[in-house]
Amino acid sequence: MTSKNLRVGITGAGVFGGYHAAKMVAHHQVDFVGIYDPEHPERAEAVARCCGAKAVGSREELIDGADALVVASPASAHGRQALDALVNGLHVLVEKPLATDLETAREMVAVAARDNLVLQVGHQERFVSHAIGLFDIPEAPIRIAAKRVCKFQARGLDVSVTLDLMVHDLEMITALIGHMPLSTNATTRSGPSGGIDETRMHLAYESGLEVELFASRMADIPARTMEVVYPSGTVHVDFLTKTLIHDTPFDLNPQFADDPAAADCLGASDNAFVKAVLTGSPATVSGVDGAKALALALEADQSQMLAANIAV
Repeated sequence: MTSKNLRVGITGAGVFGGYHAAKMVAHHQVDFVGIYDPEHPERAEAVARCCGAKAVGSREELIDGADALVVASPASAHGRQALDALVNGLHVLVEKPLATDLETAREMVAVAARDNLVLQVGHQERFVSHAIGLFDIPEAPIRIAAKRVCKFQARGLDVSVTLDLMVHDLEMITALIGHMPLSTNATTRSGPSGGIDETRMHLAYESGLEVELFASRMADIPARTMEVVYPSGTVHVDFLTKTLIHDTPFDLNPQFADDPAAADCLGASDNAFVKAVLTGSPATVSGVDGAKALALALEADQSQMLAANIAV
């Protein structure tokens, strides 16, 4: 697709659906066809009014009028709605997690590959890490520690904290390392939601790299940090305050908060998706990337050891 604007629709009119709608309405290469929310049509109407757009009354109307779909529904609906769009020939940007089971995730990846469709996953921290320069470091890390915690709130409770929060770090670390771990183990704890509200996970790699991850939605103080130890020094990133501290010789960007991709990573994700569809460039965070992160997250929730190679 190179000669006309991309017709984009959105399903899900929550907070993130509203963010995506504003970005797509403003995009000069997008014709925004509307937003649909099967559970809360009044929210779709409200988002449409704010953006000067249209609320769509049915799934069929949305799919028939679009070339591409942004899935911003509750996480438990991601896989079903994204797969439905792919089967109907639409390119898809789906918020994380890609799905909530590997069978659906694999089918999504297979359909996208078979029909030459873009399948991108909304792991937006990837854009921040690129702005920092983490993917340009010439050394392999020897230890990584990631922490992602928040106060309890009544959102995202249809999935575990592993799928809601930790999956961000699992995707970023897997992309940074380039392959899956040799083994994992994890412990989980239930909390106010009645589901998994706290997860600790350990990843071990053949190279000797050790990774420790912690996610909780029962914290007193929110935090989103990652520390990466290299032979030449340590890099500490605070994704919440967008600050960087390091004692390495690497050419990293301490002012990454000013980079447009980090300052507005959701907008950067939407822009990358539109570009991928219109130009044929690869998705920044592909369906395969999302499926690998999902596989690890599900392993944590099941608290089982991970085989050396996970096929996705």
